Amino acid sequence: MKVTAFNGSPRKNSNTAALIKKVFEPLEKAGIECELVSLAGKEIKGCKACGKCRENLDKRCVMDDDIVNDCIEKMLESDGIIIGSPTYFATLNAETKALIDRAGFVAKGNDHMFRRKVGVAVAAVRRAGSMNVFQAINNFYLINEMIIPGSIYWNMGMGKGEGEVDNDEEGMKIMEILGENTAWLLNKIKE
Repeated sequence: MKVTAFNGSPRKNSNTAALIKKVFEPLEKAGIECELVSLAGKEIKGCKACGKCRENLDKRCVMDDDIVNDCIEKMLESDGIIIGSPTYFATLNAETKALIDRAGFVAKGNDHMFRRKVGVAVAAVRRAGSMNVFQAINNFYLINEMIIPGSIYWNMGMGKGEGEVDNDEEGMKIMEILGENTAWLLNKIKE
């Protein structure tokens, strides 16, 4: 089994990456392969709503000059998908939003190709607004007929500067249990 995580932060060593890596720990302990894809430094264009993905039916976005089609391929190859985003003005950052918009349109236009995969949302936040991030990512999963595991609280960790999220004991515990529940769910689905 494989889980691929997409870190939407523009910083490679971001708080979002630290949270995702904490989710990976129990997954890897359970023998699940994990891959982290960073969107840092990558330009991602927003969806043009051209509808070509619904006409071409090739499981790709017609805009082929950025990382999105590579991400879609990785999502297709994975049993579980983690999308993590920092909180910008109480919502997703632009790169994460562009990724879920385009991947979502392609998936829905190509026979709901993410159906029954496991979807995990991770939000990094300085203080507030992360519920909108959590909800936006989960809306992507739900409209694509994916299955969402929970944890002991909402999937968020608090920290302002790089690495500060490591000091959020509750946030790290949430990620650890989220990873455990994700591993359990993936194994149940495979039974």
